[in-house]
Amino acid sequence: MGEHNAGIEIQSARLRLRRFTLADAGFCVELLNDPDWIRFIGDRGVRNDADARAYMTKTYIAQYERLGYGLYLVERTLDTTPIGMCGLIKRDGLGDVDLGFAFLPAFRGQGYALEAATETLRYARDRLKLKRVVAIATPGNLPSIALMKKISMRFERATRLRDDAEELVVYAIEF
Repeated sequence: MGEHNAGIEIQSARLRLRRFTLADAGFCVELLNDPDWIRFIGDRGVRNDADARAYMTKTYIAQYERLGYGLYLVERTLDTTPIGMCGLIKRDGLGDVDLGFAFLPAFRGQGYALEAATETLRYARDRLKLKRVVAIATPGNLPSIALMKKISMRFERATRLRDDAEELVVYAIEF
């Protein structure tokens, strides 16, 4: 991996998945305040660049340092426009590594999430040598559940990450 590719973890025909940096604060504010993010993932209280830098430091960047992988910013190779995020998370309350993804509304319905998720599973299997990956969603998040099915994940169970949390559906794939 050359110096000019620093931080790039996964590449596909149309997309580059790279580590978030503090310079991505503006994009993070936009994505985390998308109404679908708030509805299906939750309000993270990120309202400005300072909030975003603090959030990215304690979540995405901390996980890169702890585990060597995490959620990545997804950008188009064509013009480096940031369009979403996709990657792997290790969360409390879930025994497995899980696939996470979210895209800005303007970039949905174009196959980007499918392409990013497919390449992320390949990365999990081939580079990280994981034997199994799960994905979670609220039962009403039909687009995410449809994507999980498209990438050959199968419904496994319903769960809650905490006793007071909303019920989630868990889909899984084994390699």
